[in-house]
Parts: sequence; C-alpha cells; structure tokens
Amino acid sequence: MDDETWTFERALWRDGAWHFVTVPEDVSDEVEERFGATAAGFGSVRVEVTIGGSTWRTSVFPSKQHRAYVLPVKKAVRTAEDVHEGDVASLTLRVVTG
Repeated sequence: MDDETWTFERALWRDGAWHFVTVPEDVSDEVEERFGATAAGFGSVRVEVTIGGSTWRTSVFPSKQHRAYVLPVKKAVRTAEDVHEGDVASLTLRVVTG
C-alpha cells in the first residue's frame, strides 16, 4: 500500500437508484487532509477503486450526513462482483492525481 491507497471492507447501501459505500472515517479524514484542497465540484476527489476483479475510476463525494466520503458503486460492478445492498465488500481505493 502506498501513500495514496487504502484497503477496507464496507457494506453497500442504497439511496434511490444509487448504491454507495461509506469510506471509513479515518480514510475520509486523510483524503480530505491530503487532497481536499484540490477537490473538484461538490468537493469530489477522483479515485480508482477495485472490488474483486473489477477496477474503475469514479469520484468520492463528501457527505455531511455520513461525516465521511461516499463512493458510488455502479451497476456493472455490482453485477460482475455479485454484490448487493447490505453485502460487505473488500475495496481498494486509490486517489488519482495528475
């Protein structure tokens, strides 16, 4: 693991048609501290995420409700990895810089 990569396990949750994972608070704090100043619209930070054999690029978004970043998990990944709302997934998150 390098300075910009974290691995953790979290449960998927749903809000309407979207599925998310809440990034652990300690990871969110570190991402905010190290990369928040370069955040894009809505405070988003570009990341590359791996769940199982699926890797994709997206953004994490700060959530006041969750007091952490939230990560959208697209349908193609949920289908490929057979993960559903409430399932715990092992994720690797890497901040994309440059």
